[in-house]
Amino acid sequence: MALMKPQQTTGTDPLADSFGRRISYLRLSVTDRCDFRCRYCMPERMQFLPKREILTLEELATLADAFIARGIRRIRLTGGEPLVRRGIDDLVRAIGRRIGDGLDELTITTNGSQLRGHAAALADAGVRRINVSLDSLDADRFGFITRGGDLATVLDGIAAARDAGIAIKINMVALKDLNEAEIEPMLRWCAAEGHDLTLIETMPLGEIEDDRTDRYLPLDGVRRDLDQRFTLSPVDYRTGGPARYVRVEELDAKLGLITPMTNNFCDGCNRVRVTATGQIYMCLGHDDRLDLRGALREGGPGDIDQLLDRAMRMKPERHAFRIDTPGAAPTVTRHMSVTGG
Repeated sequence: MALMKPQQTTGTDPLADSFGRRISYLRLSVTDRCDFRCRYCMPERMQFLPKREILTLEELATLADAFIARGIRRIRLTGGEPLVRRGIDDLVRAIGRRIGDGLDELTITTNGSQLRGHAAALADAGVRRINVSLDSLDADRFGFITRGGDLATVLDGIAAARDAGIAIKINMVALKDLNEAEIEPMLRWCAAEGHDLTLIETMPLGEIEDDRTDRYLPLDGVRRDLDQRFTLSPVDYRTGGPARYVRVEELDAKLGLITPMTNNFCDGCNRVRVTATGQIYMCLGHDDRLDLRGALREGGPGDIDQLLDRAMRMKPERHAFRIDTPGAAPTVTRHMSVTGG
């Protein structure tokens, strides 16, 4: 199914916020739905949005073009799980046509469950690298964390993507007393398979059954521990996101660290997020948002540009995450699957 030609927008000025940060990276959610129920991400009985509130594929493509016209150079498709969205391959093709025509890179973050069936189409559309969320290589532990996910299916999807020529970065949320003993084995596995690894601190987004303070594992301590066994050399490598990388010399591997809690990285923020319902969030750690869906459906190209200009004036200097009070309500009430990863 080919998408209709997206609407054209009129803006030309590159996006920059009031702190002088150039905004060149869009994380565009295509659905809030997911086929996993990861314990640190959402409750077991998660309530997803009605389909009528979700942007159509054409609307998503129009928004992508609008952001590219304003200087966005990288787009990452997210969810929920983006590969459960019907017609996702058509959307990837539509946005992928802009690579080399205003867009430098199109990437995707996935849990890998549907990757076997989409890997070839992603590669054909110009996707050259993806992030795969993988928090354990132990099948039972993986099933526990994801509440029913099948590790073998995910590993098979990763192999399919690699065979299609797509570079893979593994995202592992570091969880105290759950998968922290797997960090070194995961690092060694990634090095052997040719994948990069990024460790992520859990963030206080949305209500879940568990108390996040019980699972919060500061990555500064993890790095000190790894320093005892490996030579970690800082590198200038960047992918456009918040990860800071080191080279693990003994394994000839790159390790990324995303540390919103222990080492705030907001001074270099270059990104905004748009939800599957067309809400633009200027910061993952704040609830301020603007409604791009209304501009798409009721306004015109100029309305989208005006909202983007307003969003730049509203973008805060830094997030407001706190995770140091046991039992406290999450800093942000919406779940990660609503905003997009």
